[in-house]
Amino acid sequence: MTPTGALGITLASTSATRRALLTGAGVIFNAESPGVDEDAARASMTGEGFTPRDMADALAELKALKVSRRRGGLVIGADQTLDLDGVTIDKADTLIQARERLLSLRGRRHKLHSAVVVALAGNPIWREVATATLTVRPFSDQFLDAYLAAEGEAMLGSVGCYRLEGLGAQLFERIDGDYFAILGLPLLGLLDLLRRHGALSS
Repeated sequence: MTPTGALGITLASTSATRRALLTGAGVIFNAESPGVDEDAARASMTGEGFTPRDMADALAELKALKVSRRRGGLVIGADQTLDLDGVTIDKADTLIQARERLLSLRGRRHKLHSAVVVALAGNPIWREVATATLTVRPFSDQFLDAYLAAEGEAMLGSVGCYRLEGLGAQLFERIDGDYFAILGLPLLGLLDLLRRHGALSS
């Protein structure tokens, strides 16, 4: 799928979901941890008044640039934030926190902002932020307990403590937005960018 002599592609992430999305789309790439202290970066951005959308965009750029300064070719940085009434919600660290998170989302709408930035030679050359709106149904406590038992620590990898491609789909009554963006990587625009730069066959 990658043309001969094309620019190499590096994903500045070790996210299994993002790797799977690119692999499934036929993209040949390397994956590398950006080495960014995300907790510190998020705390700093929160203190500076970043909106959840702008935070996702800034973190995606930070990751892309960090790797692009040490690697050639196209570098993809991505990030996702959960926006609950304008407040950025961080990932849960424990199953107790996950339960509290899901209870806070129950019966309410929230937004997921998924940002992707592509860098080349240490400079951002393209970006996109896609926003999806998700409405969580008023599930019962019994369902929540069963869901937590079934998903376990796997849910801690998602900022919303759900995997839409799995049992987490049962948490929702309505979803408006791009499926790939909900999974954490707005894919279609990214694939178009890679084709335009000769990194994928057109």
